[in-house]
Amino acid sequence: MEITKKNVAGIIDHTLLKADATPEQIAKICKEAIEYNFASVCVNPSYIAQCAKALKDTDVNVATVIGFPLGATSSASKAYETKVAIADGANEVDMVIHVGHAKAGDWDYVQKDIKAVVDAAAPTHTLVKVIIETCLLTDDEKVKACEAAKAAGADFVKTSTGFSTAGAKAEDVALMRKTVGPEIGVKASGGIHTSEEAIAMINAGANRLGVSAGIAVVNGIDK
Repeated sequence: MEITKKNVAGIIDHTLLKADATPEQIAKICKEAIEYNFASVCVNPSYIAQCAKALKDTDVNVATVIGFPLGATSSASKAYETKVAIADGANEVDMVIHVGHAKAGDWDYVQKDIKAVVDAAAPTHTLVKVIIETCLLTDDEKVKACEAAKAAGADFVKTSTGFSTAGAKAEDVALMRKTVGPEIGVKASGGIHTSEEAIAMINAGANRLGVSAGIAVVNGIDK
């Protein structure tokens, strides 16, 4: 991908997931997303309907989070949350794996947990991104988590929630891209504040960026 303001803006999920985010702040990021032609806004589920209304008749998608930020809710809860999110107007869902089962090596559980969300999203062809929370996994676990997401039929694997011990690292993005190949997407998220950091993620293989500082990232690009 050529690094231009337009191209980078087109792969940014303009994100606001803080607990104290207000309706006014959500309205603001929707306006910014339209102005900059971001790929989506990414918000907590209670704000989906507001964003869907604000972004109607635009090219900006509404993304939300499922089982966020810990991933420790049941598969049934995640599936139900996904269905409600889609009914409220979400076009994309970013679900968190069950990290505890991943750490225990129970990859069958992890894959089935992901597939519960994939199946819930399938009737509406809603995009599913799988947050593996790289900062809590070994490299071997990162590979296995990506393999589970791919086997479950997910559309993307994603580095981080941005709410754990660390965010995205270029080397993790590269490992994830190597693992999943060109067939599915890789989203880098968490701790990306500058255009230089964003470009490093893209060069490592990311084709979507979860960024709260999306405007600063885009404005830092020369062309």
